[in-house]
Amino acid sequence: MRNRWRRRQLPDDLRKEVTPRNVLMIGPTGCGKTEVARRMAELGGAPFLKVEATKFTEVGYHGRDVDQIIRDLMDVSMALTKKKQTEKLRDQAKDLVEDRILDLLTGPKKEGSRGRDSFRDMYQQNLLDDHEIEVDVPEGGPGADRNNVFAIGDNSNPNIQAMTDFLSRMGNGQGKKVPKERKKMPISEAKEVILEMELEKLLENIDLKKLAITAVEESGIVFIDEIDKICSSRDIMSRSADASAEGVQRDLLPLIEGTTINTKYGNVKTDYILFVASGAFHAVKPSDMLPELQGRLPIRVELNGLTEDDLYKILTEPVANLVRQQIELIKTEGVTLDFTDEAIREMARLAALLNKTVENIGARRLHTVIERIMEDLSFKAAELEPGESLKVEKELVMERLDDAMTTSDMS
Repeated sequence: MRNRWRRRQLPDDLRKEVTPRNVLMIGPTGCGKTEVARRMAELGGAPFLKVEATKFTEVGYHGRDVDQIIRDLMDVSMALTKKKQTEKLRDQAKDLVEDRILDLLTGPKKEGSRGRDSFRDMYQQNLLDDHEIEVDVPEGGPGADRNNVFAIGDNSNPNIQAMTDFLSRMGNGQGKKVPKERKKMPISEAKEVILEMELEKLLENIDLKKLAITAVEESGIVFIDEIDKICSSRDIMSRSADASAEGVQRDLLPLIEGTTINTKYGNVKTDYILFVASGAFHAVKPSDMLPELQGRLPIRVELNGLTEDDLYKILTEPVANLVRQQIELIKTEGVTLDFTDEAIREMARLAALLNKTVENIGARRLHTVIERIMEDLSFKAAELEPGESLKVEKELVMERLDDAMTTSDMS
């Protein structure tokens, strides 16, 4: 991730030669492969998309082709870019909202108007929130899709989407005004409505599509999960006729190597998008992938299964860990819930034991363990008086999970 930032600081002639080092993560389910990739994207504020390799089919078969990955990533980038630009413009838009509401209350702005200044002071102190005003808003509310008349066919098809956008622009360019309706509402509600309208106006001056395409091309991250499910063992002589198997690997090659994909926002180059592939590789080996695909995923990371200590850390170290979630949920009833350290360690021990004896589903096992413990306590908390408390100790954990240890499956 640091190298991606360093690349953006290089001179233009050298920057285009530095390509990302794509990653192949190998590890059992529930060991945190997806979370690692998601955290990587959050650190850099980058557009991130997680896809399942098994959802795609080879070109020529009915289904989704791999080009849809980039189109979906562009949708994510557009939403992310709009959110970032909205936050930058919010303060400017709030000033415009204030002036617009004061215009409705006192009339057009005049120099040295003492009445307007007094209204401004009351507005800033929220003393006018209950006062009702009439506001002209677009029919259907601000930001509503007013071009549905031009919506045709499948929006996932970039050619159809481009035609839809063209027709929409033609329709708006013929002097047609957006129909508006006048609504009466308190100033407290009008603030938000007018804020949305002012933000839309300010965003019209920014080329969001260009910014979103640049964000995808320079810092986009695609996480391809279950890539081992589209591999077939080299030991099996007969080739599979599955349309989602080896053909999808061949289709992924140009995407990962670098190509240009046509989307409804414009052409997107994939040369510098970081691809992170992952799989458990129980039935097949990484060497069973196409050699060309192996070469395009040069960094291999092997993740081990989670141990008892790892599960204990998951229960205690994250800010919104599972234990805290349960404590906060019960607190809404006015009841205090407390987990002893021995109880948490016992939960981690039993989760690790179940992963060894039943099926290794990693950290997801903790959800099952927590729910078994909270099954009765959750109902009991609703009947207690506010101010009372519940305590989860090691003995309670062992009692609640005793039957699970004797049954063959708890997943």
